Amino acid sequence: MASSAGGPPGLGRASVLPALTLTASILAASILAACSTGPMTPTTTAATGQIGGPVPYTPPPSPLPEPAPVRPGDAVSPAVLPGWNDEDHLAAFRAYVDGCGAARETVARAVCSRAKALATTTTVTPSDARAFFEAGFSAQPVATADGRPGMLTAYFAPEYPARRAPDAEFSAPVLPKPADPRGAGDRAAIEARARPDQALAWMRPEDLFFMQIQGSGYLTFEDGTRGRAAYAADNGKPFVGVARPMARQGLLPENGTSGDAIRGWLASHRGPEAQAVMALNPRYIFFRLDPDDSGHPPGAAGLPLTERRAVAVDPSRWRYGDLVWLEADGGDLRGATASYRGLAMALDTGSAIRGPVRADLYMGRGDRAGAEAGTVRHPLRMWRLVPKG
Repeated sequence: MASSAGGPPGLGRASVLPALTLTASILAASILAACSTGPMTPTTTAATGQIGGPVPYTPPPSPLPEPAPVRPGDAVSPAVLPGWNDEDHLAAFRAYVDGCGAARETVARAVCSRAKALATTTTVTPSDARAFFEAGFSAQPVATADGRPGMLTAYFAPEYPARRAPDAEFSAPVLPKPADPRGAGDRAAIEARARPDQALAWMRPEDLFFMQIQGSGYLTFEDGTRGRAAYAADNGKPFVGVARPMARQGLLPENGTSGDAIRGWLASHRGPEAQAVMALNPRYIFFRLDPDDSGHPPGAAGLPLTERRAVAVDPSRWRYGDLVWLEADGGDLRGATASYRGLAMALDTGSAIRGPVRADLYMGRGDRAGAEAGTVRHPLRMWRLVPKG
């Protein structure tokens, strides 16, 4: 599904636990993630999110001690990871079983086989799941070149209304892959030359723009039939987030560039004004229309994403099927959940997801997932859980 910034087959989005310190998704996470760039004014929320979801926040009675410093090359037991005791190990185990088949390394495949065998031969308890991770993995911190935190963003599988024929509101065509997608030009050129008879469906312009950032989406037509617009190709142009230029031009406030805010502005300025803003991102995604299987879309690893337990990563720094510990807090977008922390599977990628400490968390399907994804822009720390032979 190629992460929020639109990308190759596969997503690029994921799932996380309660807090630490740590973020292409422009839209949902990128209009949401890639979309939300530039310094923002910190905000305060009354919730803290675990990978499993938001939970009530209770301030600690006294400041929590900083975790002991660990050199990037060191490996530690998962049991000493910050927040490990609060993890939902059983939910993490189930997500691991669903996603570990993407691994290709011999040791990783052996550990994956043990997990699948355990899942099919016995009733796994939370204690069993915790013991499996602690016995089967070592945790190795991953660092940026300058030692600073990376970034957590989030993405989702959007669901949109669509039409079989255009009208004043549903005026944007969902276009199929052309013979030469890389020679199709930029967004403005493609839209100017679009032929109505080629459209797979018709959407609101702002909805199509967001769906292209996400890389895929689910469509519901007037007669109630549903389909999945799946990534087919792109025009080869770089992804450019619109949040920063919108703030710079005074169209939105500096700390008000969430996905919902951007979408709302585009909808209320539908026409030449909105088209000019969307044209700032020259990247254009072409689609194919598949049946809706009522599940979650596949990531770049070829496996369905698990809600709040899958992340898009940089494939030059991570391998599909890697087990990752995320620790992120201090989100600075308006309405942001305080923090995220927990285990997730590396199952996707995206053009805006680059660097060793960079992750895009898949939040699930629909408006609720999208609303949360659009507020995720958190400083991030990551650990790679290395399987033991």
